[in-house]
Amino acid sequence: MTSWQNNRAARDARIAAGSSVARGKIVEAHDVTRLLEAVVRPGDRVCLEGDNQKQADLLSRALLAVDLSRVNDLHMVQSGVVLPEHLDLFDRGVAKRLDYAYSGPQSARIARMLFGGKIELGAVHTYLELFARYFIDLTPHVALIAAVSADREGNLYTGPNTEDTPTVVEATAFKDGIVIAQVNEILETVPRVDIPADRVHFIVKADKPFFVEPLFTRDPAAITEGQILTAMLAIKGIYAPYSVQRLNHGIGFSTAAIELLLPTFGERLGLKGRIATHFALNPHPALIPAIESGWVRQIHSFGSEVGMDDYIRARSDVYFTGPDGSLRSNRAFCQTAGLYACDMFIGSTLQIDLQGNSSTVTTSRIAGFGGAPNMGADARGRRHPSEPWLRAGAEADPDSPAPLRRGRKLVVQIGETFGDKNVPLFVENLDAIELAEKLKLELAPVMIYGDDVTHIVTEEGVANLLLCRTAQEREQAIRGVAGYTDVGRRRDRGMVARLRERGVIRRPEDLGINPLDADRSLLAARSIKDLVRWSGGLYAPPSKFRNW
Repeated sequence: MTSWQNNRAARDARIAAGSSVARGKIVEAHDVTRLLEAVVRPGDRVCLEGDNQKQADLLSRALLAVDLSRVNDLHMVQSGVVLPEHLDLFDRGVAKRLDYAYSGPQSARIARMLFGGKIELGAVHTYLELFARYFIDLTPHVALIAAVSADREGNLYTGPNTEDTPTVVEATAFKDGIVIAQVNEILETVPRVDIPADRVHFIVKADKPFFVEPLFTRDPAAITEGQILTAMLAIKGIYAPYSVQRLNHGIGFSTAAIELLLPTFGERLGLKGRIATHFALNPHPALIPAIESGWVRQIHSFGSEVGMDDYIRARSDVYFTGPDGSLRSNRAFCQTAGLYACDMFIGSTLQIDLQGNSSTVTTSRIAGFGGAPNMGADARGRRHPSEPWLRAGAEADPDSPAPLRRGRKLVVQIGETFGDKNVPLFVENLDAIELAEKLKLELAPVMIYGDDVTHIVTEEGVANLLLCRTAQEREQAIRGVAGYTDVGRRRDRGMVARLRERGVIRRPEDLGINPLDADRSLLAARSIKDLVRWSGGLYAPPSKFRNW
């Protein structure tokens, strides 16, 4: 007779084995490795948080210390490969296979390990893509998560950095997996219940709070005049004419410059209320002046940001907060919002080729994708209209009947023609192609495909790729804003001039912008200390950003 309860029976056996080192659901920190040896099986799919910011660091160290005769060849399915321990697992043989989305701090090491055969790569995903596979073919057998606090029944308070946790727990707990949470403290009553107790099997009180990476803080003191110029071009050349209100900003100094120009340059242009009102965005400290000046109405966040908790609590009209006052972030929901509810994504990259494909991969660095491909994708399932979406669609396809013409999401790549260490932004061929050949990958790790990119902004001007009618025009529009890079110097000057006449390329002077006006005095805040002042003392920046 067929049994249909095998997975549940296996889960119950794991729980029983783990209970031998627990008091109820609570496990002492010094017993965590024993717990993992009891509940994890060789070859298991394990999701280790491993988020964009929040890290279950105690559980990472405990997993690294397991007896290899009992736990080995694990298949890690985690969004972020951020801590050194995440890769130490492969060096030691605890883990064998990896499916992930982001590896910024470990990007160089993960490249070396892939080249050296230390890691068997499944795929590099976007966040939403990996989350989706948790419910289809990459469902975790064990989830190792991080929360701020728990009560003795196992209810979890994940706090401002909820991030991936609800998605990971949902996939694991409802498919007979084991959920183990490290928490900063165990309380009689948690401030709010983010994860109900019936989805949590074991709790470990960590000896110190889990690690959170301050990924989204950009010091205004480091913003250059070139970045200010590109920000001015973006605001006047894209935000204003398309009336972009719903958007996502990628991480970087160029977008930080845009945020800090809204209350100054944007105010001069009379754009308040017309642009940049609703965001899918982490709590960027650089956005504080715009919030305080009344530009921003609402922000939904993927995660939080170190030092922003008190500010968010005091600005609940803008942020999504719980009854306890703290931020409620959710990466899966915010990624979906960025994909379907935002009219524009604008962000930086490391390389752009002649078709507009962009990548943050180099031959020695694999940072993964994170969420940019979701933010920077034209969602073909979208059906609700908006002014920017319809206008972009009409520019791309002027001949189709309006009722049947799809709109287009604005996907903007912004950067200076030469980046750090004078490395050119524009290339004939992406390093991602060479990397794919070396690793024998079926797909090159392209961040944003060229057919999704609508605009490119550099100090040379704005290229509107929606107005290009041939592949040759598109290539020359890209070359036309590539400046003195090799790609830019090989432009067809005659065709670039004709594209400029049609408004495909717009130079600063075409937009009424004098590059000499791109001065740091335009920034609403010129230092971290200025941001603290704007916040009324509510923003508490991480120590590494303090110079006072």
